[in-house]
Amino acid sequence: MMKRTLLAGVSALGMAFAGAAMAAGVTDADLLSAPANTKEVVTWGLGLNGQRFSPLKQIDVANVKYLVPAWSFSFGGEKQRGQQSQALVHDGVVYVTGSYSRMFAVDAKTGDKIWEFDARLPEGIMPCCDVVNRGAAIYGDKVFFGTLDAQIYALDAKTGKVVWHKAIDDFKAGYSNTAAPIIVPTKANGALVITGVSGGEFGVVGRVEARNPDTGELVWSRPVLEGLMGTYQGKETTMTGKAGETWAGDMYKTGGGATWLGGTYDPETKLVFFGSGNPAPWNSWLRPGDNKWTASRLAINPENGELVWGFQTTPHDGWDFDGVNEFISFDLTKDGKTVKAGATADRNGFFYVLDRTNGKFISAMPFVSKITWAKGIDANGRPIYTEDGRPGDPTKSEDGKKGAEVFSVPSFLGGKNQMPMAYSQQTKLFYVPSNEWGMDIHNEPVVYKKGAAYLGAGFNIKPIFEDHIGSLKAIDPVTQKVVWEYKNKAPLWGGVLTTAGGLVFTGTPEGYLMAFDAKTGAEVWKFNVGTGIVAPPITWEQDGEQMVGVAAGWGGAVPLWGGEVAKTFKGINQGGSYWVFKLAPHSAAK
Repeated sequence: MMKRTLLAGVSALGMAFAGAAMAAGVTDADLLSAPANTKEVVTWGLGLNGQRFSPLKQIDVANVKYLVPAWSFSFGGEKQRGQQSQALVHDGVVYVTGSYSRMFAVDAKTGDKIWEFDARLPEGIMPCCDVVNRGAAIYGDKVFFGTLDAQIYALDAKTGKVVWHKAIDDFKAGYSNTAAPIIVPTKANGALVITGVSGGEFGVVGRVEARNPDTGELVWSRPVLEGLMGTYQGKETTMTGKAGETWAGDMYKTGGGATWLGGTYDPETKLVFFGSGNPAPWNSWLRPGDNKWTASRLAINPENGELVWGFQTTPHDGWDFDGVNEFISFDLTKDGKTVKAGATADRNGFFYVLDRTNGKFISAMPFVSKITWAKGIDANGRPIYTEDGRPGDPTKSEDGKKGAEVFSVPSFLGGKNQMPMAYSQQTKLFYVPSNEWGMDIHNEPVVYKKGAAYLGAGFNIKPIFEDHIGSLKAIDPVTQKVVWEYKNKAPLWGGVLTTAGGLVFTGTPEGYLMAFDAKTGAEVWKFNVGTGIVAPPITWEQDGEQMVGVAAGWGGAVPLWGGEVAKTFKGINQGGSYWVFKLAPHSAAK
C-alpha cells in the first residue's frame, strides 16, 4: 500500500512507532563490521570500503523470481525530481533522503512514516545537476546529511529534530552538498563526520573536511588544489602539493576540483579515499598544466587531514572528466601475489586499478567503446592523448569566440557517473553501470564571476549506438576483460548491489529494478516501479526475511544536460518513493 506523506517539517508521528525506535546507537565497531552485518545497513556503500556486497543469500538465482513488493512509501507533495539516495537501516528503521534536501525515517516492517525533516531551502540555490541527495550517515544517536544550500545537519535519529547544523560554505558562490557523509573512527579525535563539497561548474574549490559528530565543529580541512593550505584544529598545517607547479598564475584560486561524490575508507590502511572533480573552467586553454589535484583520486589520513598520495586520472582535463567516482578497496591476487588494491571506473572511460597503500598505478582498461580523447593509458598511468582530440582554442578561431568543435567519446557525463559500482567477494568481479555516448564540444571565452557558471564550453550529447546507451558490465580486474554485458536502451544512472545469493541488482530509467545472475549476466527478475530508478539498491534481513530496497524517482543530470539523449527519454515519469521487496511466502515451497 502506497503511503502518502505531507511536507510539514518534522512530523511527530514517530511516537506511534516506538517499537521501531533505536535501542542503541551506532558504534565504531558497527561501522567497521558493516560489510558482514546482514541485519542492518549503517554506511553508504554497505561498508566503509564501498564494495556494495552483501553476504545475504536467502534470495538467490533460483528463487528471485518470487520477489514481490513488501511496501512502498511516498515522499509526498510535489517535490519529486531525481531520487538518488542510498538508504540506511538501523534497529528496524529505514533512513532515506529525498530531493530538495529532505530526510525520512520509516518503519522497516510496515513502511509507516516515523518522522520527516525538510531543510526548507533558501531562494537562490544553484545545484548543477538536479535537486538530488545521495544519502545520510548514522553514528551514535544521530543521523547526518548535507543540503543543497551547503549546510550539514545532525538530526536526532529517534525524533528527526535538529541537534546541530553548520554551514559548509556560501551557496551564493555556487557551493552545495549532495553526497552522503561518511563516519570514520580515529585515535586522535574519535569518530569524525567526513564530507566534501559540490559546485564544480561554478569555480568552487574542492576540499575534504572532518567534523566532530557531537558538535559539528571542524577538526581538519584538506583542499585538493596545490598551493592551498590544510588546517587542523583551527591552525594551518601543510600545503597541498607545491605552489605553481601545475597551475599558471592564480588560476588555482577558482580552479574547481569539487569533491562532490563523497568518499570511502579502508580500515586496513586507515586511509580515506576521495575523488576530485573537473578543473575550472572547462576551457583548458585558459589553464595550462596538469592542474593538480583535479580529476584525481586522493588518499587522506583521517587522523589529521594530511594528503598521503594522489593519482590523477585526467591531467589537464578538457572534457569535464571529473575524477570523483568511488574508489573501492579490494585484494588483487595475480600470479600468486596479493596486493592491497583499489579500483575506480573513471568518467574518462578507463577502469583503473591502483595500489591503495601508495597510489601506484597497476593497470587500466577501456570499459566503454570508441574512446576518442586518448589512445590508451601508458605504463605510468598517464593518458596517451589523441592528437586533435581536445576542443580547439577559441583565441585561434576567426571570431575569437568559438574554438574548433570536436566529437568526443565518452561524453562529459562520462563512461560512468555518480552511480556506484559493486564488487563481489564471490565472483571477484566488479559490476560497473556505464553509458555509451559521445558529444560535440567546443570551447569559448569565459571569465570567473562569483555565483555564475564557469564553463567556457558548449556541448551536445549524442548516442554512439542505435540500440543502447546504458551498459552494465562485469569486469575482471585481474584479466582486465569484460566478462558479460547487459545493454539498456536508456542511460543507466542507478547504482549496483551484489549478493552472496549470486545476484546483481540495478535499476533503469525505464522504471525497472532488475536482477542478474552474477556469473553469467542472465536477466532473472525485474519489476517496474512506475518511474525511473537513479539510486543504488540495498539489502538487509528483517525478522528472518531478506529485504531489497531502492529509492525511485527519475531525474538527475541526464534530463537536464543530456542534449539529444535527453530529448529521446523526455517521456519518463517523475516520482518520489521508496520500494521494499521480499520473497513471497510460498516461494520456498515451490
